Amino acid sequence: MRKYLFIALGGILGAISRFIIKNSHFIGFQTSFPLNTFIINITGSFILALVLTTAYEVWDFDEDIRIGIAAGFLGAYTTFSTMCKETVSLINKEMYSLGLSYIILSTIIGLFSAYFGVITARKVISLIIKRKSSSEEESEAS
Repeated sequence: MRKYLFIALGGILGAISRFIIKNSHFIGFQTSFPLNTFIINITGSFILALVLTTAYEVWDFDEDIRIGIAAGFLGAYTTFSTMCKETVSLINKEMYSLGLSYIILSTIIGLFSAYFGVITARKVISLIIKRKSSSEEESEAS
């Protein structure tokens, strides 16, 4: 039952975060390119890779929290279906190259973002945890 509460809470927070970013207007950026959804999906790829790599390789997360973040928050936050709908909309407006660019950039940069999330978890977070452990060991020895 506990995991379902974490999934629900994560889903609420993810949906709210997505709504805020989706409805944000970036000053000076006017184009038909669906930038908001692009940002949502790229950051979601990074966060998912960061969290799951941290949970499985660097730091032992509680399983319910991990599921709440991955399935709940990021499941509600990221949006493959909106990306597809926006691509079809661009194609219907005869913006073929923009639609194709959107799909290609979303895929390639999403993969790089996920890779960067894995690297960040392995290097940066493990370094932070090691420093924390070292300082705790020093204070226990004192």
